[in-house]
Amino acid sequence: MPQPLSITGLHKTYANGTNALRGVDLEVSPGEFVVLVGLSGSGKSTLLRCVNRLVEPSEGRILFEGEDVCAAGSAGLRNIRRRIGMIFQQFNLLRNLSVLTNVLSGRLGYLGLGASLAPWRNQDLVEEAHVSLSRVGLKHLADQKVRNLSGGQQQRVAIARTLMQRPHLILADEPVASLDPATADSVMRHLGDLNRDEGITVLCSLHFLSLARKYGSRVIALKDGRIVFDGLPADIDDTRFRAIYGDDAEEVEIR
Repeated sequence: MPQPLSITGLHKTYANGTNALRGVDLEVSPGEFVVLVGLSGSGKSTLLRCVNRLVEPSEGRILFEGEDVCAAGSAGLRNIRRRIGMIFQQFNLLRNLSVLTNVLSGRLGYLGLGASLAPWRNQDLVEEAHVSLSRVGLKHLADQKVRNLSGGQQQRVAIARTLMQRPHLILADEPVASLDPATADSVMRHLGDLNRDEGITVLCSLHFLSLARKYGSRVIALKDGRIVFDGLPADIDDTRFRAIYGDDAEEVEIR
């Protein structure tokens, strides 16, 4: 079975001259929960978005399940993206539509044009969407408009939508940055359950090292676009923490 993700010599330089990634090499094994940590601007979001080419790499190679992401044409890239779920910090939901409709939209990449215009007419898909909502504890809100939900509930809808893709890999870009500590922990718990129960590989960027320690099986720290730590969460001691975040940084605990 090919590695879910293999990255070699990845560079990204933006048009303004910013070197966001500087030669990143990374192998992710099946079923890992890998957490990216580092200061804002360290390259975490750019790395995640290069994996599914929401950001075009400047140089390097990305293999997803043995397929070359960087060399893929439009049809090949669509096929790759079907198997990679993406969870964003700002949820990226259709706020004026129902929870159920938003979750069903996660399956659109697999449907033909006719079916994609009215996925709620497919009873099998509707049942699958209800199962996905049950997984995140929101089945009772299926008919609610997304705009009426709390931030934590909206992020759980986004997770349920991702589940509809039946992803092999989930990319989560600061999924709890805009949530209060208790809600952040709840959202991370749902991601952890999917990783453990479904065997879905997760690559997630986080600000809080306490959450990385609690949910990650492996932590990768980025600084100035380079990997400066790759190991077990428990191995990030005070010295390593300050090397990643700076001498004046203080760790914030989320429990």
